Amino acid sequence: MSSPRSRANMVHVYNCHPYASQQIVQVEQEPGLVCCGGGALFVVASGGCKVEAYSVEQEGCPLICRFSTMGTVRSIQHSKTGDYLVTIEEKNSATYLRAYTNWRYQAEGKARVGVRLLGHLLRGASVRGGVQMEIIEIPLSEHPVAVACCSVTGDLLVGCEKTLVLFTLRRPNQQSLQSQSPWPNTQQSSSQSQGQTSSSNQNVSILDFERSVIVHLPKMSLKQVALCGGYVAVQAELEVLVLKLEASSEPQTPDDSSDTNTCDDPLEDQSDLLLIPRQQELLGDRAKDCDIPVSIEKTGLEDKGQYTLSYVLFRRFTPEFFQGCSVEETQLHSLQLYPLYTSSQSASTEEPACVFCFFSLPNAGYLYSLKGGVELLSAYQYPEKVLEAVLTDHLLHVITKNALQCFTVRCAAVAARMEDPYIDTTMKACPPCSLEVCALRMQLFIGLRSVCVYGRHVILLSAADMETPDESERSTQRRSRKWTISSPKETSAAGHGWNLYVVDTVSPLVLYREMVEYSRHYSETNPQAQSLRHLLSEAHLLLCASSLQQSSEGNHTVSLQKDADKQTEGQTEGQTEGQTERQEVQEALRQNCAQLGDCYSRASQKDCHQALPYYRMSGLSVTEVLVRNRPLPSSPHSYGLGFLFYLKHFLFEETEQSLSQESADEVIDIFSQSDPSEIISVCASPSMTNISPARTLRIFQHLEATAGVSVPLTITMATMMLRLDDLPQYTQLMDRHPEMLLVYGFIDEPRLLLHGGGGGPHTRVRPTSLTRQLSKSQPGLLVAGMVALHENNKAQLEQADHIFKELGCENCLLVDFWEATLMASSQEVVIQELLFRLASVYIERLTHTNSGAHSSLPRTRPQRRPLKSADDLINSSSHYGSLYPWLTVLCPAHTTNFQHQEALHKLQSLLCGPSMSIGSVLPLLERLSEETLWGFSLHLLCATRRGQFDSSIEKLLDRCPQAIIAFANHHLQDRHMALWWQKLLPELCDRTRAAADNSILLAALKETLVVVATETSPAQFLELIPDDGTASYFLPHLLTCSQRHLLA
Repeated sequence: MSSPRSRANMVHVYNCHPYASQQIVQVEQEPGLVCCGGGALFVVASGGCKVEAYSVEQEGCPLICRFSTMGTVRSIQHSKTGDYLVTIEEKNSATYLRAYTNWRYQAEGKARVGVRLLGHLLRGASVRGGVQMEIIEIPLSEHPVAVACCSVTGDLLVGCEKTLVLFTLRRPNQQSLQSQSPWPNTQQSSSQSQGQTSSSNQNVSILDFERSVIVHLPKMSLKQVALCGGYVAVQAELEVLVLKLEASSEPQTPDDSSDTNTCDDPLEDQSDLLLIPRQQELLGDRAKDCDIPVSIEKTGLEDKGQYTLSYVLFRRFTPEFFQGCSVEETQLHSLQLYPLYTSSQSASTEEPACVFCFFSLPNAGYLYSLKGGVELLSAYQYPEKVLEAVLTDHLLHVITKNALQCFTVRCAAVAARMEDPYIDTTMKACPPCSLEVCALRMQLFIGLRSVCVYGRHVILLSAADMETPDESERSTQRRSRKWTISSPKETSAAGHGWNLYVVDTVSPLVLYREMVEYSRHYSETNPQAQSLRHLLSEAHLLLCASSLQQSSEGNHTVSLQKDADKQTEGQTEGQTEGQTERQEVQEALRQNCAQLGDCYSRASQKDCHQALPYYRMSGLSVTEVLVRNRPLPSSPHSYGLGFLFYLKHFLFEETEQSLSQESADEVIDIFSQSDPSEIISVCASPSMTNISPARTLRIFQHLEATAGVSVPLTITMATMMLRLDDLPQYTQLMDRHPEMLLVYGFIDEPRLLLHGGGGGPHTRVRPTSLTRQLSKSQPGLLVAGMVALHENNKAQLEQADHIFKELGCENCLLVDFWEATLMASSQEVVIQELLFRLASVYIERLTHTNSGAHSSLPRTRPQRRPLKSADDLINSSSHYGSLYPWLTVLCPAHTTNFQHQEALHKLQSLLCGPSMSIGSVLPLLERLSEETLWGFSLHLLCATRRGQFDSSIEKLLDRCPQAIIAFANHHLQDRHMALWWQKLLPELCDRTRAAADNSILLAALKETLVVVATETSPAQFLELIPDDGTASYFLPHLLTCSQRHLLA
């Protein structure tokens, strides 16, 4: 059991004029039915069998053509897609459904008309290229009650009493309907297109329909139907059901049930009971819980798939009495499905981004959004009985017995959010979909009967009845208490009791300007009034709707021009006018955003944040916003919360816009009065570079005297002293706190060191004046501060690199920063990146530094001694390993200059450490030659790290045999111990035999035999003795081995 949501929307009434002019259509006979579409107004004479078409887009509404129908027309609808008419006709007590295609050819005075049955194409003149109107008979097994045409696809939906029948619009060759339509300018967007009146063409348009699906609703008596983009809406007296009909390519299996709701009514047979249904509102998936069963039956002969139905919306009302309407008269009417396209869509080729459902009771109207979640947007409360209503993209037109009224709608608010994901963020804003609706000035008429809308033209049919003067006066007095009205128009000179009016609405831009003028009354009396904000929000949605409409029309025009591949001079002029109007709308949108920003700048805590996106969308500079928000003389120190919120976001975000000194000083005054706690962050903003340092320093000194000393405040004051070129005072302030506290101050306010670091790793950053001074006087503090910013995610590695490069310190402080960050970082990705960078720098220094002299290339020479020496890094960082002992033998200290030696030791230390990936550094080492001992040591380190001990032993014996024992003692341990006698001993024996007088080799051989005698058994040692007659040399070591073995 579910009950509808209670949503009592208050209706604002504004004295704005939505209607510009009106004209009377000169028809000869009293109209019985009217409809419009394709730039034409179709009039069916009362009780007649003739349709007259008038052009509503030309002055005087001239007659386009007239043609006879085959029966008395009871209902008529026009389809924008396909430009055809469909009628329900009666003749000889029988009801017929007919479609009239190519009706415009009757304007040429051609009397030829073809009549055919659905699916039976004529084989005569029309196929051979002749021109004629066709009447298509559409047979039905039940009497049709209502018809609807889809504005997106041109499909036809026929509602019988308990059945819906969907006819798909087809062309005989299955090609695109739009590309072959003889009147392409009638294929306009659904958002009230303003296209030109269509004219005849020599290419015949052959249309046909195919019966696709039948939907059975046995428990619902249909009164009205609507169809749009797969959505099907059905209306009974007090019930509305919206379904989504989708075609599937998969064939339906025999076991699948087509019933989507098979619940049975236990009181179905109790016809003697008077049951009053309960009110009910079911949205989305919950709509399937209604008690309306639906079953589908596919009838298409060409489609091999199946149709599926899903419930979207169900709404049920109970009969109620209200003033001017009896319980029996309480019935739903004006069912409508309305599509809306975003600015990036073309109304001719794409599925609409938004679909809305509207229906109305005599006393209230309801507007729902169907796509992206079913939602009730607005509930319209009418002051008197409404006979009919028509929804457009920016207004809802309703008629009572004697008045035409219009309300605002929220369709544009939904479409804006569908189109732009940045709506409702700090970047962009749009009035909410739940904004209370408003009513505009009404227009009085006499005896209104029906209303329809095409573009900006509202067509009204009136017929005077016999209302007594007393009743008319009471009705007028009742309306005048609630509405602002215009004087009624005179009837035509002919004196008959009926008229057909075409009332033109003003353009959205004109209505917007009137709303702005109307809003000045509120802004002068109470700038913070809720009504002012509401009226400006209405104006904003009006402009949004106009912008969406123009964009959709522009996209459609472009697509038609591509199809036609040519453009006439008139079209060029029309495009220029359209572009001018679009520019005017965009400029009006910016002005409106500025006005809304002004409203929200002084709003309450709940809504003040809206000032930021509206000011951003207005395109105003900060200086212009400052001028608009200067306090009133009555409250000179009062600034709105929204204005402060906007100002904080502008100053705290990294922008390239710098304020003038006057504006910057004004900002400092604002925050010193309104929010002194933020003044340090404000002063650190890159937009405040033109601030007066002396004046600001006085404000800081006063703040320090009242709030106490703080590290960020001290650093900011030192920055002001630096800008005043007072270095002694700057030094005195910086010496107030130890270096570690200053680093914490930089963490609290990173913009003291760098500007532009808040937008991600690729954001352009630049150093501040304080950063430049620190690079000269306190480089260690600068490096520590940048490392702290990086480790606290206040600056990215690439941004820090850029800062040091801007300072010209890429070969000294930048490397110091990398070394310090390597010691502090715990992120493996950062560690590997820094290891690679440091290895590259060390190799670069080794390559371009003369190892035997003090000369080096200027472009790579460090400007000062590094902050950390190799020994410091080895002692303080786990990534720098202690140098292997054999490296000291291979490359003794003080054999090269200091820079070369530091680079060599740091690189050797990295290779000796546990973190460096040898595979990544090998390509870099290819640049280093092995001819020098230091170059050879690096290559040997890599080979050793890769486990290539055999080749390393050979190379080391070749280049520096005095280091072999140190090498073996360090590396040939544990699982590599066997290499002492398997590799090293044989190598030494061979080399000693060849050079018996080499004392270095002999000493190494003795040390090796000592280790072998210690680690092997006598039998193993005996096998190692060579058989070349030198066994006596090995006997002492064999004896030592045997004695050790016996003692063990």
